[in-house]
Amino acid sequence: MTIGAGINVTADNKLVVFGKEVLSNLDHNIFLTHHHSAGDSSSAGAFIGVASNSPGSRHVFPVGNLRGLRFMCVFRFKLWWMTQRMGNCGRDIPFETQFLMLEANNNSAPNAATTYVVFLPIIEHNFRAVLQGNAQDELQICLESGCPQVQNFDGTHLLYVAAGSDPFDVVSNAVKSVEKHLQTFCHRERKKMPDILNWFGWCTWDAFDTNGGVSPKFIIIDDGWQSVAMDSDSVPCEEDNCANFANRLTNIKENHKFQKSGKEGSRVEDGFRDIITEIKEDHEIKYVYVWHAITGYWGGVKPDVADMEHYESKLVYPKTSPGVQSNEHVDYRDNSLVTMMKNGLGLMNPEKVFSFYDELHSYLASAGIDGVKVDVQSVLETLGAGHGGRVSLSRKYHRALETSITKNFPDNGIISCMSHNTDGLYSAKRAAIIRASDDFWPRDPASHTIHIASVAYNTVFLGEFMQPDWDMFHSLHPMAEYHGAARAVGGCAIYVSDKPGHHDFDLLRKLVLPDGSILRAKLPGRPTRDSLFTDPTRDGKSLLKIWNMNDYTGVIGAFNCQGAGWCKDGKTNVIHDEQPDAVTDVIRARDVNYLNKIVDAGWNGDCVVYSHLRGEVVYLPENASLPVTLKAKEYEVFTVVPAKQLSNGVIFAPIGLTKMFNSGGAVKALQYEAEGSAVISLKARGCGTFGAYSSVPPKKFCVDDEEIDFNYEKASGLLTLTLRTPEKELYPWNIRIEL
Repeated sequence: MTIGAGINVTADNKLVVFGKEVLSNLDHNIFLTHHHSAGDSSSAGAFIGVASNSPGSRHVFPVGNLRGLRFMCVFRFKLWWMTQRMGNCGRDIPFETQFLMLEANNNSAPNAATTYVVFLPIIEHNFRAVLQGNAQDELQICLESGCPQVQNFDGTHLLYVAAGSDPFDVVSNAVKSVEKHLQTFCHRERKKMPDILNWFGWCTWDAFDTNGGVSPKFIIIDDGWQSVAMDSDSVPCEEDNCANFANRLTNIKENHKFQKSGKEGSRVEDGFRDIITEIKEDHEIKYVYVWHAITGYWGGVKPDVADMEHYESKLVYPKTSPGVQSNEHVDYRDNSLVTMMKNGLGLMNPEKVFSFYDELHSYLASAGIDGVKVDVQSVLETLGAGHGGRVSLSRKYHRALETSITKNFPDNGIISCMSHNTDGLYSAKRAAIIRASDDFWPRDPASHTIHIASVAYNTVFLGEFMQPDWDMFHSLHPMAEYHGAARAVGGCAIYVSDKPGHHDFDLLRKLVLPDGSILRAKLPGRPTRDSLFTDPTRDGKSLLKIWNMNDYTGVIGAFNCQGAGWCKDGKTNVIHDEQPDAVTDVIRARDVNYLNKIVDAGWNGDCVVYSHLRGEVVYLPENASLPVTLKAKEYEVFTVVPAKQLSNGVIFAPIGLTKMFNSGGAVKALQYEAEGSAVISLKARGCGTFGAYSSVPPKKFCVDDEEIDFNYEKASGLLTLTLRTPEKELYPWNIRIEL
């Protein structure tokens, strides 16, 4: 039978997509339902369901056998976070897989175009589905409610499958199709992006030295500002630089340390507002966010405490799913979760939780706070028993949270954190920023390359829901440039957490302009098409390449991530190669997947490529490639600019601010021959060296109608000039070039 356009189930029980076998030996209980894909005629989509009359709160259903196809999946290696796994058969698919992409080829026609197939396990009423594999190479659906009393399910729409020729379009169209079906969440493109994404940020307002010419414009006051206390019989848990996970919230207002004139045991009216006002006025800060857990604090809300009784908090004990337990080694379990399981968590009545959020957020807004970082979100899935299950509880909390955010923080001021479960993702209608991986761990040498790779691959999935946040980092650190370059191509906010006086301003000036703004790329940064199914952390031969877009240019970051990764046996991050070899790969214009969307119909495919570290300009004809070799933990950033041939035969391409990681982000407007033959008009932000490629030296170069000097290298075609620091914030220079 045919299910939708291009998806077939054959008589011998094979799932075939556009003529290419994807799964064999489909289980007899599996059935498909036609669904019109959100994409064009070259894409296909359908729902996979299971016929079952067996009630229960947890089920595992076989789908079919997966063998011989390269795949990339993202799965939860702990309750809070996902990471990637590559493989080619069902047994390679981990528990708690929430996204799966296959590369399907036609064995009888090896030169045929590749088809990309995406599987999205989704939410069905009060049940949540994930994927997993077994030793027989079966792809399985695991279906859970999280509550022993919630046992009945429909089973018709458990898994969405989509296919097409462009992997990034397939993923986007698949999520949009599920959005239309569920109507419980919104795609990233339909969400309001908070303005903090466009500015440099800091985590501690009084620690940053602005003498380096870089000024933060937003701060996040992290864990530590709230009023909390332990139960008398609780087991404490304190880690370096961490709060006590055993504490519970005792008041929605700040503790005495965050009042300008506060003292322990007493409260000063307007004390928090006074200190926030001082922060903003004295340091020219635009936005201040504060941290809180989705349940109030790590240990929840303290039951029966004065002024908090109306939230009806009750002590409950988290219970993780078997899939999460299978991926976590007992010796490496997260201390925050272990503490909650020992001491319990004060869970507010779901019917009262909006009152809590609204009272908390309205108080914060009155003090001058602009948004919140809401942490520990995935804990809700462990608390569903007695509340209609994990999906029901999560949805009630998220709806209340987002309603309060809309009411109290008009810039959509929320960052979601520790939130990589689909219970939350498929319930998020407004939240637009999500932390995309486990933390930046400055003292863990195994973590840095893992962090970059995990964020990039997680973003293939997460980036359809929200703008991924790559976390803060230290600017003065052996891996600081590596992290900084990744964030420059990630399209994310840029913020750091240096110790006082420990700043690398030379690095920060590659990321931040003097007015505190950043040259943020437009999309979530994702692996290039040829990086999707390789393992850049383990295979010893692949670089991780991440692509993104600006208004008129593309950008590619190349990273040698070899040497460390998550170990499926030890279930922790390990260094598996102390001295990984250098790796050679190539850069192509087509690595920037949507570069064709910013060119006119006459573009011939030629590009100019500028390498940030080498400072070299290369003219790259269509389908040509540029080799790049990187040693372990090295990186390079390439600005990719479509070359334009003018009517007089001159070829031109604007590069942007060459000292910045994302050079091309500086070009904000571009017109070719608008004022006559061989005249180029453009707008550019920022200051410093502005570069472009030109096949001939310009006749005249003007900035804001003032003719200025320029340098031209005949051998490379590199044209450079110096832009001074503008007096106005976000000022665009008007540049006119006669060729």
